[in-house]
Amino acid sequence: MEKAASNVAAFPASRMKPRAGLVLTGGGARAAYQVGVVKAVRDILGNPVKNPFPILCGTSAGAINAATLAVFADNFSRGVANLLEVWENMRCEHIYRTDAWNIMKSGARWFSAMMLISRHNPVSLLDNEPLRQMLEKNLDFGKIQQNIDAGNLYAACVTASGYTSGQSVSFFQGGSGLEGWERNQRIGAAVPLKLDLLLASAALPFIFPAVKFNREYFGDGSMRQIAPVSPALHLGADRVLIVGTGRQMADAARARSNVYPSIAQIAGHALNSIFLDSLMVDIERLERINRTVSLIPRDRMSDSTVQLRPVKVLFITPSQPLERIAARFSHELPRSVRFILRPTGALNRSGSNLASYLLFEESFCRALIDLGYQDTTAREAEVQEFFQDSESTAHG
Repeated sequence: MEKAASNVAAFPASRMKPRAGLVLTGGGARAAYQVGVVKAVRDILGNPVKNPFPILCGTSAGAINAATLAVFADNFSRGVANLLEVWENMRCEHIYRTDAWNIMKSGARWFSAMMLISRHNPVSLLDNEPLRQMLEKNLDFGKIQQNIDAGNLYAACVTASGYTSGQSVSFFQGGSGLEGWERNQRIGAAVPLKLDLLLASAALPFIFPAVKFNREYFGDGSMRQIAPVSPALHLGADRVLIVGTGRQMADAARARSNVYPSIAQIAGHALNSIFLDSLMVDIERLERINRTVSLIPRDRMSDSTVQLRPVKVLFITPSQPLERIAARFSHELPRSVRFILRPTGALNRSGSNLASYLLFEESFCRALIDLGYQDTTAREAEVQEFFQDSESTAHG
């Protein structure tokens, strides 16, 4: 599956301009891998000031990375440097409270709720107030509109999931002519991007608190996102670079196990289903549609009644299982976090999938950045071909 391909999406050909889109998926601490990928893209393109991705879309932790690049769209290389500075010096305490008092207090709330001692619903397992403070300090959301007005950016989008409606909502801010959309269980809404939308998109289920926006509480955007590539296509991308955070294996061997799975194994499996499965299904669907559209005669493709277009897609995912890398660094989690995770089995190798989502520690993040960089530079020719003839490269 890790190959350059062409996909299609409904969009009037007469309104098409060549625009590259970047789609960053979710995965908690795994999103450090994305930083390595964009670092490699920066180096392959020769440290450009011009933003090579006029359309930026992110979900969950990927929404934070995408929003950062949108804020710094007037200088792509500086935006990548900002991401590197943050992720290469990351600590769990920068994302959620790790002091023993807060950890024990949250744990007590969950225990009381499960034992029906308390009538109040526990908000979340972890308090991500440090993340809010860090984003408030580092990101000036007013610059997104400035970059759109200056032509440095065409659109930026973050996706969150509504807990009441069950809808996947893609909140986007973009240039004139862009309209919202509505499909089965997913909609696009034009709003100015703000901090609460990022926190909502990155609210890992059960782990981080949901965020109320307008009349509804929103959580991690990957939960009901059945078409992760769709927002970039709706916003007009003619080529999309998608960065996943899980290794995709075409023929995975079925492992034999006589030991009942731990809580961490089950939770890690559930998170993988949320963050990885829908992306693969969406890409396979797009490739299947593309094969069908390739049968349409070329002269008919220019007909205004044919609302389809080819979209080039480059899909980059880790060449190594990130959970195995996490197993090497799980001992670096704060002592209080290890205390609550140990009974679940998350500190064992078999349960390291869960730990990989929470391991916001410098050594783990740097390992993922290095892996993302190596995986992308190994495909330098594909990356260069991806940007050929694009508006962003021509203007650069």
